[in-house]
Amino acid sequence: MRPLPELTPENTAFWTGGAEGKLMIAFCTACDDAIHPPQLICPKCWNETIEFKEVSGIGTVYTFTVNHQPWTPGLAVPFALAVVDLDGAPGVRVTAEVVNTNPETVRIGQALRVTFANIEDIWFPQWEPAQ
Repeated sequence: MRPLPELTPENTAFWTGGAEGKLMIAFCTACDDAIHPPQLICPKCWNETIEFKEVSGIGTVYTFTVNHQPWTPGLAVPFALAVVDLDGAPGVRVTAEVVNTNPETVRIGQALRVTFANIEDIWFPQWEPAQ
């Protein structure tokens, strides 16, 4: 079973937004800097007022890896993990599994869109080909 993150005031919107099909990213209300992972204070201007905004859920593969090692019993391999530059959230990269495609076809520069996997109260972002 996949370990679940602890829900905290600063990360709940990110981990639960998928229930509504939304990828929620933290933004500073003072400088509008995107902040990921979510934090209580803006690392750019030190403002303490952070709000979550829905972003498009479209991005571009910055880098990726294809894993062939079954790290836990029953883990299906191979699978791809991608680090994706998010459209609408400059400087933010979200790392997640790539699904609904052959892992060996993932490429740097490929356009992906977010989808979600639900386990209990958590909605894990996942990526799938945008086309």
